[in-house]
Amino acid sequence: MGENEFVIVRPALVNDAEALAAVHVRTWRVAYRGKMRQDYLDQLDPSPRVQGWRQWIQQDPATAGILLLEHAADGVVGFITVSPSRDSDTDPEAVGEVKAVYLLPEYWGRGAGRLLMEAGLHRLKAAGFEEVVLWVLESNWRARRFYEAGGWRADGSTKTDESRGFPLAEVRYRYNNAEPVTEHPAR
Repeated sequence: MGENEFVIVRPALVNDAEALAAVHVRTWRVAYRGKMRQDYLDQLDPSPRVQGWRQWIQQDPATAGILLLEHAADGVVGFITVSPSRDSDTDPEAVGEVKAVYLLPEYWGRGAGRLLMEAGLHRLKAAGFEEVVLWVLESNWRARRFYEAGGWRADGSTKTDESRGFPLAEVRYRYNNAEPVTEHPAR
């Protein structure tokens, strides 16, 4: 895939809410197959999520952000959301967080995820965050390999998210954002 295929990595706008909801749901259904309950994945519907995306975009403070990757032919194909860290054991004035990074499956392994991650890390660095954390499903080895290839390291923290009615084991990763953003190897 040539980098020229992508129009832009840009901040999300309110009128991107439907596309963001569609990418979110479609990516979850593929990325989390076998990692969480299938009946939960099957019932996911982007329509009710659109209003939530609109609100998140409207409330986007300077220290946070929703950035999207827009393809010349396919429109919005991925997004990253960043903010101050929400973890009680970190200082939200000093530690940023990658809250989510999702990319349509047909763009996996083509450099698009690296573009999104670089944009999110640059946004956090511009906001003064020299350390960044993210949480990932413990069983999501594809994502974990991606993060590790980009210089992220598991820090030993774990948690169980039960907000969906079933347990999801997660591990926390850290990134030193004081250094230049690490390039991911070409895939």
